Amino acid sequence: MTQNQQVRTGRSRRDFLRAVGVTGGAGTMFAAMGALGLAPTEASAATPAFLPPSPSDFSLTGRRAASVVILGGGVAGLVAAYELGKAGYRCTILEPRGRTGGRNLTVRGGTAETDLSGNKQVARFSDGQYLNAGPARLAQWMVTLDYCRELGVPIEVFTNSNADAYIYNEKGGMRPGRPVRYRTAKADVYGYVGELLAKAADGGALDAALTADDRARLLSFLEGWGEIGGKADGFAYTGGANRGFSEYPGGAGRPGVLLGDVPTASEVFSSAVGRYFAFEFEFDQAMLMFQPVGGMDQIPKALTRAIGPHKVKLGCAAARLTQRADGVTVVYSDAHGRERSIDADYCVAAMPPHLLAKIPHNLGGDVQTALEAVRPSSASKIGLEYRTRWWETDHRIYGGITETDLDLAHVWHPSHGFHERRGVLVGYYNTGANADAYGKMTPRQREARAVMLGERIYGAKYRTELASSFSVSWRYVPHLEGAWHSLPGGTPDAPVLKPLTAPTGRVLFAGDWLSYMDAWQHGAILSARQAVTALHKRVMAA
Repeated sequence: MTQNQQVRTGRSRRDFLRAVGVTGGAGTMFAAMGALGLAPTEASAATPAFLPPSPSDFSLTGRRAASVVILGGGVAGLVAAYELGKAGYRCTILEPRGRTGGRNLTVRGGTAETDLSGNKQVARFSDGQYLNAGPARLAQWMVTLDYCRELGVPIEVFTNSNADAYIYNEKGGMRPGRPVRYRTAKADVYGYVGELLAKAADGGALDAALTADDRARLLSFLEGWGEIGGKADGFAYTGGANRGFSEYPGGAGRPGVLLGDVPTASEVFSSAVGRYFAFEFEFDQAMLMFQPVGGMDQIPKALTRAIGPHKVKLGCAAARLTQRADGVTVVYSDAHGRERSIDADYCVAAMPPHLLAKIPHNLGGDVQTALEAVRPSSASKIGLEYRTRWWETDHRIYGGITETDLDLAHVWHPSHGFHERRGVLVGYYNTGANADAYGKMTPRQREARAVMLGERIYGAKYRTELASSFSVSWRYVPHLEGAWHSLPGGTPDAPVLKPLTAPTGRVLFAGDWLSYMDAWQHGAILSARQAVTALHKRVMAA
């Protein structure tokens, strides 16, 4: 394009946009600028740019796509194979388990698992019931949803926060059978915080930080936010409709009965209920959140179909990795225990780093040190199937999470199948030492403890309506042995990890642990994309 052509094009675009602005307004003009690539959209600014390899990259240069062996058929390995496959790379995935997905595990009737302690479970869930034992929710900004769209995986809302779910803190003075609704706890905390802050502001304690107008606006905000009285009432918090009703408002003559027994400020703060509210504001936990219809494993299933199941070798565990100047060789045991080997031009190692560290390789001491620096973390879940959805009929809870200070930690109500006959509660979702303690129990012991503690919150039906259970403790799952990872310094950019984040040979690495979104499929996908981009650049530069 000549300079005159560039000038004419620039003028024509400006003239066009000016006309759009005159007729449609500034918003329409900005949208048109985005369509022309002249203005960044919010999504393009926030989502890391990714241009997948294309067959045309090779047809225009005379180069050819390489062969790639991928260690691990979790989400990172599947995405790497999927994106490389778009350009014709010849990918083979070696997956030691009998299914793809890695920690993306949806347990249904017939699912069988044997842990490292020899405990074997076969799920007895009825048709249509399932437990997402690993990832279970997706924030709406996550790139995972883009793959759901691209692969045709339908989604539905996951209720991460529910005003009618419970909080149950025994250490804070709550007693069996007397949990507090989330809405009630929040109203009391916000009410007393609002009262205290309003009194401080009105008394001049914040004059150094606020103008008179600022103070007036703050007081107006606090009166609504905390449902507190005005200045004439001393900004007192005395309860209100935000706490809920002991008798719901009804027809004429039945205005409802507000919940009584408003606790004191000291009682509210000592109950520690306020510590649960922060997660609603966390970037990766804020509503709306989503889940695939029919279980989280719809994502790896769709990826596997798109890649081609014949390119995935199940039951194949890597035993040795050798890098050469012109390629790589992986020795592995197949599903029948026979030793085999595969040669490829490149390798993407997408298996847990602490397990990869146990495989003999010639990648060097720095790589080994980096792999050993990543430590696995623990998490456990149990799915409890009930013959009736008593939490909906008796407790009026539809989805959402009950928070506890028991070793259960979190109890999840299902966000699908409302008003069906049966349902599966997540009876505990715990981490760290609590998860390890449950992992050391037998499945029957886990169920017994979960039911015993859950009964304190929900009552007798937590036991009498139970049909079956299935539990997973990730530190004890073969070929995974962890739920997520602890990184040195808490960052994938730690200097010790540079041999993994910026490898120089024919072996590249991928996984959620090589991202700032460890434990999320989003992180695994972004890491896989980085590996794909780096591998493709090397092939194109060869």
